[in-house]
Amino acid sequence: MKLATYKDGSRDGQLVVVSRDLSTAHYATGIASRLQQVLDDWNFLSPQLQDLYDQLNQGKTRHSFAFDPQQCMAPLPRAYQWADGSAYLNHVELVRKARNAEVPATFYSDPLMYQGGSDDFIGPRDDVVVPSEAFGIDFEAEIAVITGDVPMGTPADRALDGIRLVMLANDVSLRNLIPAELAKGFGFFQSKPATAFSPVAVTLDELGSAWDQGRLHLPLQSVWNGRQVGLCDAGPEMTFHFGQLIAHICKTRNVRAGSIVGSGTVSNQGETDAQGRSHWPKGYSCIAEQRCIETIQSGQPVTAFMKFGDTIRIEMKGPDGRSVFGAIEQKIVESAA
Repeated sequence: MKLATYKDGSRDGQLVVVSRDLSTAHYATGIASRLQQVLDDWNFLSPQLQDLYDQLNQGKTRHSFAFDPQQCMAPLPRAYQWADGSAYLNHVELVRKARNAEVPATFYSDPLMYQGGSDDFIGPRDDVVVPSEAFGIDFEAEIAVITGDVPMGTPADRALDGIRLVMLANDVSLRNLIPAELAKGFGFFQSKPATAFSPVAVTLDELGSAWDQGRLHLPLQSVWNGRQVGLCDAGPEMTFHFGQLIAHICKTRNVRAGSIVGSGTVSNQGETDAQGRSHWPKGYSCIAEQRCIETIQSGQPVTAFMKFGDTIRIEMKGPDGRSVFGAIEQKIVESAA
């Protein structure tokens, strides 16, 4: 099934069930008013939502309406936890290579993760509000999952059973603030503003064979100012699958229902032509990666970060060409303060 949260003036919005083709929706109020309620009582409430979803797809609901992504908050508008990984090590390798630095061996056995702010997510069509262009505004196209309860010490294979829903994310980064923050030895903070998520979150059965052992094997499209800059395959080059990311979190603590776990920037390896030159035919899912590629190729970055008025669209389509999660479409705007 596919679930979304509509804006209603409250912090948590109203839960709606969305048809498979994203054309119609129906309020889930008779079952649950908020997604967190469903996550807290998944085994009892999700079958009821599934019944409503089936009726909606069959055109049998009496009070359905046209689905409007513009009215969407994040599927889970605020979460108990937002932990973002860096599961595509090609991204890390490019960043390190551009700095002439080696990737530590531990990066290949132990996932990188950071704890982001989870009290103020933004919707898929909400503006990205930033105080200054000088901060180095960047999009990051990612996949994210929402979990149920996962007990401390759960191994990676069993942690996969804790995944309830899958969605897309734009994990905005302020690149020029990152070096000073990391130099303090305590990680990201001001450099990571509010994250946006796709209009809908979907259950694993909606993904069919594209979901395979914790990886989503579909292309992730990034369109910056109307130009496609990335069509990266999210599946085979994901070094750590979602079960491993969740297991990493719950090594020393419980993961509770309503936790969101991100994949990090979806990234694909480059190719080498007959002349020994490297190129990246699938493009990029964040500007920082493109700048690293340019540094590797010519010694310095050329592509500038985002400006006020820029737009970003992030979307994933299935084999049938239909959007799976709906699109994240955002504009960069200057804060009024």
